[in-house]
Amino acid sequence: MKETRAFAIVTGLAAATIMAAAGALVFAMPASATAAFAKATGKSCGDCHTNPAGGGALTPLGAQFKANGNKMPPSP
Repeated sequence: MKETRAFAIVTGLAAATIMAAAGALVFAMPASATAAFAKATGKSCGDCHTNPAGGGALTPLGAQFKANGNKMPPSP
């Protein structure tokens, strides 16, 4: 009887974990920069993106920013 109860508890925890992970995937939003980031860094969207409005392909500075863990690279 003890083994059956332990199995039920473990199974329930596994199911809850799987449901939480599935929910996180369903409701996950893509990362995106904001105007607040531009204000904080003094950079415009076009400094890091080839599109002046932001998004899409990166400029060399944007690539360095991404490679540096999303932090501004050190100034030369």
